[in-house]
Amino acid sequence: MSSISFADTKFELDRQAITLPETALEISAQLGLSNLQAASWAWYELAGSVLSHYLVDQQQRFAALLHWFYQDLGFCAREDYFSVEAADLGHCLTSRQGNSTTLAVVLMQLAKQLDLPLEPVLLPGHTLLLCRINNELSYLDPLTGKAVSRHYMHALVRGELGDCAPFKPAYLKPVGNDRLLTRMLHEMKAGCIVSKRFEVAMACCNLLLNWHPDDVHLHRERAFIAQQLGCITLAASDLAFFIEQSPHDPLIELVKIQLRELNGQSEVFH
Repeated sequence: MSSISFADTKFELDRQAITLPETALEISAQLGLSNLQAASWAWYELAGSVLSHYLVDQQQRFAALLHWFYQDLGFCAREDYFSVEAADLGHCLTSRQGNSTTLAVVLMQLAKQLDLPLEPVLLPGHTLLLCRINNELSYLDPLTGKAVSRHYMHALVRGELGDCAPFKPAYLKPVGNDRLLTRMLHEMKAGCIVSKRFEVAMACCNLLLNWHPDDVHLHRERAFIAQQLGCITLAASDLAFFIEQSPHDPLIELVKIQLRELNGQSEVFH
């Protein structure tokens, strides 16, 4: 288990000062997920090597980048796709395996070195890249490097939200670094919960709540994490906040039962 303490879980970040991959690597190192020096050196090596693919023609330059990234370097989806390692940018850089978000970040930043405009697009549960090459728009799946259709994108949305989920035009709007980093933190948090690394999951949750203090679902999720750590007072406080702020939520009765059960448990001091 990580030795991170609750006192270490609040990182003050200025959204306007977020840079990728630097900020993501610094957070990962502070959370104890990856080695900052190793990850940084892996990035510097890639950022320097990619410049050899700077061809005059933009389309040829883009094709050369994709071939180098996926074929020569072997970047690909991690087998344990929902693990914290897949969601961690440091591990992605050193192992050349990741999920759609970490692979998108690496490819997007390498494309930036070649003056190729790629922008992140956040579908529910999946990250894509919007490509503007020779004044033509296309969407790229960072898991494969292949262009995808609107039908394929809608299938991804339905796979995440259900067969009746509509495809909203807002899904195709590119996002900034702060939204992208927020998704990375959510995915790292989810990976930590799956692997029962609850202290690191708590750190991710606290950072997200620094940015989104009124997000009732984050409070409910932190209540679950806090309960696993024996922090009953914090868990009860978060559930009470959820009940107060979301009285008409479909899960409200279940949350009330959870709160009553928590009030009968003993606190574990860390």
